[in-house]
Amino acid sequence: MPFAKTLSALGALMMTGGAAFAQEEVLSPLPTIGRPVPGGTGFQPAVTELAQDIRWLDNFLLVIITLIVLFVTALLAIVIFRYNEKKNPNPARFTHNTKIEIAWTIVPVLILVVIGSFSLPVLFKQLEIPEADVTIKATGYQWYWGHEYPDHGIYFESYMLAEEELEEFGYAPEDYLLATDTAVVVPVGQVVKLQTTAADVIHAWKIPAFGVHLDAIPGRLNETWFQVDEPGIYFGQCSELCGISHAYMPITVKAVPVEEYEAWLEAATARYADGGAPTTRVAAAE
Repeated sequence: MPFAKTLSALGALMMTGGAAFAQEEVLSPLPTIGRPVPGGTGFQPAVTELAQDIRWLDNFLLVIITLIVLFVTALLAIVIFRYNEKKNPNPARFTHNTKIEIAWTIVPVLILVVIGSFSLPVLFKQLEIPEADVTIKATGYQWYWGHEYPDHGIYFESYMLAEEELEEFGYAPEDYLLATDTAVVVPVGQVVKLQTTAADVIHAWKIPAFGVHLDAIPGRLNETWFQVDEPGIYFGQCSELCGISHAYMPITVKAVPVEEYEAWLEAATARYADGGAPTTRVAAAE
């Protein structure tokens, strides 16, 4: 499907059964915190413990890598300027140096041990899930997400909003390609267990501000967790190449105070739980 045709189909998504559940009716306005910015080179704000750990590890590794680069650059400069043909017309002809060979074997091993001792705990922490207050299951489809709150029987699908729909759903123009018609809602300060799977090909559920990137694989259930510290709107994307419309699988998460989450949960249960109104959006046929 050509690019323009894809956008046209996405823009033509129509609501069925009054599926536009107005989350704003029970949620107060929220600042947009987790969003890419033009020309940005750094991380998005870290609003979970996992994201803060990842940012610290990145800075730590940056120091180590910088020192290694400076050391190697200095060695190259010494060789170039001190041992060139003009300054060293009679080069040494030795082929081995046991001490140097031992050093350049042991030192890299020690560096890797240091890196591993700090990076592995960060990795394992993502998989050591505390007792969860909320469980959310995300299922990847070509090319949208289905989100389920299994403890409450809630299920809804999330589609990218067309540009002309942004204002209706309370988003800014710069949120185009990021905002979805329905958002995942989570309580601030509570542990959320995230489960992912897929119905067709491999997808990946990623929210950079949370430090969460979890593959969604058909026939497999992956798990991780996060706990958001700051109320706000956070955007993410499918981060595993999954077909022609891979770029149009955004994720929207709204982190709200516990009281608002409970109010949303009550309304969402009536709206989306088994036997509730339908929530499917379908692309208009040409």
